[in-house]
Amino acid sequence: MTRAYRTKTHTFYSPNKTIVGLESASLVADEIQHLGGDKVLIVTDPGVIHASLIAPIEESLKSKDIACVLYDGVEPEPPARVIDRGAEVFRAESCNLILGIGGGSSLDVAKGISILTANEGKVLDYIGVDRVPRKGASMILMPTTAGTGSEVTRVLVVTDEKQNAKNVVFTPFALADVAIVDPLLTLSMPPKVTADTGIDALVHAIECYVSMNATLFSDILAEKAIQLIARYLPMAWAKGSNIEARFQMSLAATLAGLAFGSGGLGAVHALAYPLGTEYHMTHGRTNAIMLPHIIRYNISGNPEKYARIAALMGQDVEGLPVLGAAELAVEAVQELLDTINVSYKISDYGIPEEDLSKLAEGAMKQSRLFVPNPRDPNEEDVRMIYRMAY
Repeated sequence: MTRAYRTKTHTFYSPNKTIVGLESASLVADEIQHLGGDKVLIVTDPGVIHASLIAPIEESLKSKDIACVLYDGVEPEPPARVIDRGAEVFRAESCNLILGIGGGSSLDVAKGISILTANEGKVLDYIGVDRVPRKGASMILMPTTAGTGSEVTRVLVVTDEKQNAKNVVFTPFALADVAIVDPLLTLSMPPKVTADTGIDALVHAIECYVSMNATLFSDILAEKAIQLIARYLPMAWAKGSNIEARFQMSLAATLAGLAFGSGGLGAVHALAYPLGTEYHMTHGRTNAIMLPHIIRYNISGNPEKYARIAALMGQDVEGLPVLGAAELAVEAVQELLDTINVSYKISDYGIPEEDLSKLAEGAMKQSRLFVPNPRDPNEEDVRMIYRMAY
């Protein structure tokens, strides 16, 4: 342990209870009763409904005489209006507990609704760090993807449509009372979604691992997540019914969520956000595009950690100098992306080269994410990274 680690304060955030296991979704009714819920607002999106993931959960609730109201208005990269509307439904239906089921967007909407049940105004009123005064309604979160880790974080991302910008609410009141991670809920993910969400989890783990805000907790969790994703993401992508791969990816995504909830993120997210808002690409895919290029840029800022990442992802670093080993982290990530058929070239997504300046301007609006990044990018650096990625 370095002196810097010994002299800093380490903070860890997590839900009150986290349950991981096959068929653990069957425990949701018991957990609702333990929390005193008797009328539940189920927050989800049409894709989850279409995949028939909600029906058995609704039946379970009914078997315990728990009433439920379905709010399936969640949209990708959720606009603020979706959260505000969900809070109106919660109040109008006199619900007393929120059950979020789905990917990161559904879970973030559930968090936002919970906040608004006890705090006045709109969700955009609470953008920033620790601006939420009171805890809202009890909340259970159940992911159906293995990527965002939102079920275990104190963060929710909301889109301001007027500004065409993503904003973040950081508050302990966004932590779930219970997170239930049932890998069987991820079986219906097609290969593309498996790839995008899996790389999202990898980015969370890598960014918090090399972050200037890394903690004793985040390092331990991130290392395990990186190792699991490198091994099991190709298997989950290749055969979605592989239960072992789905279990390990669900575990990895949760571990990565717990890690970045304490250690923070960095420049990958900063440069990925404009790709998402401008071209309506998935968050995981935009992260995937930027990941190897940011690693290459960042190496000099934390070569020891990047060398360790290369080893965790299966590269042979024995006998190599630290910088040489660190360079292999780029190769490891590119090999993984190639294996799961994810391009890391912006030009492959139909984006014109003349748009790179607009992307750079958008990334600079996310400069808060440069603070914990292991290297300090300026605007010219950002433009250079986008040109490399193109």
